[in-house]
Amino acid sequence: MPYVDGFVLAVPTANLERYKEIARLAGDIWKEYGAVSYVECIGDDVPYGELTSFPRAVQAKEDETVVFSWITYESREQRDAINDKVMKDPRLAGEQWKGVFDAKRMIYGGFQSFMTL
Repeated sequence: MPYVDGFVLAVPTANLERYKEIARLAGDIWKEYGAVSYVECIGDDVPYGELTSFPRAVQAKEDETVVFSWITYESREQRDAINDKVMKDPRLAGEQWKGVFDAKRMIYGGFQSFMTL
């Protein structure tokens, strides 16, 4: 079963095109190092819930769009090795992400799959 890294974040709507450019680069790099798949989704039906919701989870503001992303790997071990390489890759270093979104409000984690239909 694949191993999955999942992400939810809020991107200022004015920065969506810049986010997409950087995400395309990041996706190419993850795939180059061995990720099975890399998916980025822009929220278009993400209601603000009374108790919980994607917008609440990332403290999305009126002028922000929720982004939901995931990367799949063959195993947790491969994910750890791939992520180590990605984090050291100079193409993702520097200031290019600065100001595109608030990383402090990003939610992320690794998940072991138990079912795929």
